[in-house]
Amino acid sequence: MHIPDGYLSPSTCATLYAFAAAGWYAAVRRIRRVWATRTIPLISVFAAFSFVIMMFNIPLPGGTSGHAVGIGVATIVLGPWGSILAISIALAIQALFFGDGGITTLGANCFNMAIIGSLTAWGVYQLVAANSKLGSRRRAAAAAVAGYISINAAALATAFEFGIQPILFRDATGAPLYAPYPLHIAIPAMMIGHSTIAGLAEAAISAGLVSYLQATDVGLLRGGKSLIPEPLPNVLQAQRSEGRLWLATVLLMLLTPLGILAAGTAWGEWSAKELQKGRGSVQVTGISPDHAPPSSVPAGLQKLSTVWTAPFPGYAPGFVKHPALGYLLSAMFVVGLFLLASRLTMTIRKRWRERELRA
Repeated sequence: MHIPDGYLSPSTCATLYAFAAAGWYAAVRRIRRVWATRTIPLISVFAAFSFVIMMFNIPLPGGTSGHAVGIGVATIVLGPWGSILAISIALAIQALFFGDGGITTLGANCFNMAIIGSLTAWGVYQLVAANSKLGSRRRAAAAAVAGYISINAAALATAFEFGIQPILFRDATGAPLYAPYPLHIAIPAMMIGHSTIAGLAEAAISAGLVSYLQATDVGLLRGGKSLIPEPLPNVLQAQRSEGRLWLATVLLMLLTPLGILAAGTAWGEWSAKELQKGRGSVQVTGISPDHAPPSSVPAGLQKLSTVWTAPFPGYAPGFVKHPALGYLLSAMFVVGLFLLASRLTMTIRKRWRERELRA
């Protein structure tokens, strides 16, 4: 679901960056209303959690792979605005450092997964959970439904963006300039895998973590209210709950080498070199036998595919020869980065508050 550079036209990228910027602006404004010492740690831990979850690739029909995103549980704990920021930060780190998703298409990826996904998850969760108690089983069921529908909504938006490219953008000969697969191929290709395996994975993660929080810290299930400052007697409890979330994220991080066991690239994420080798032709032929795969890489896709070279492409640092170790080190780097940023920001904010009190 991470759209690489070159698959969307510059005008499509600019439009989706504008949509994403509107979502980021709204999210920051809403979060500022409840800005507190808990805000950054919780957003940081769920950004790290989402990053790690997306490293667990799972095989999908047709020989491709996919992954959960963590949209459901992030939205339930942080509210939609906190989730938008957390998922967007995770996607930005993936694109900048590891080339997972493009730089020109970062706005599109954030709009699809962070914004559409979070708003959909919040609406569905509120509808299904209704006024049930935070500890009720209905909440876990609502989380599963919210997670399932949100990731499929994001996948459908991605498929639509892929599918309109060959309709709107062609060269003088009529050949597609960017993503070459029309709507009748892109939508089934994306939705078959997400409506089955990837969607169920998202549902299971959402329901499982909500059940876990119901048993350990039900207060985190208050949506955006989880970011509101705790009364002084509850600060220690809040720190403990955040510590448990970091521990769960670190344990998942240690298992990330399992994420490279799934063979196949995610549909629509082939590099220009992979397209030259005919990657994706099997999936396209299986969905639409009458539609021939492109005989060459679209010119616009080829040109934009090189706008950014990530320092550690494919989560494989060049100085590490073993793929599993490189994958783990990539996860450790990012989780450590989020943890350090969280602690550093908390320290700075604490000192600012102390100065304000002295003044």
